[in-house]
Amino acid sequence: MAKKESAFEVACPCCGAVLKVDSATHAVIAHTAPVRPKTFGDLDEAARAMKEQDHRRDSIFKQSVEAEKNKADLLEKKFQEAMKRAKDAPDTPRIRDIDLD
Repeated sequence: MAKKESAFEVACPCCGAVLKVDSATHAVIAHTAPVRPKTFGDLDEAARAMKEQDHRRDSIFKQSVEAEKNKADLLEKKFQEAMKRAKDAPDTPRIRDIDLD
């Protein structure tokens, strides 16, 4: 007579982890994390990646500084445009529902 196995293994389709599930209670009794590959092959490659990240960060900072310098001019132009539209728009009083009674 064959002995019935009380647990089975299931592979996670998202992360590749292996879960061991008890068939009687339907609970996870063990978890094996997937093996992650190394991000960098050697120390020189990691240092190069850090330098590239520093350059990218500096570039983004310079762009934000330039945007902040031009922010006052942009806001002034938007304000002038809104003022011009407000002057050109007809000045009709709004009729509220309560005024109709």
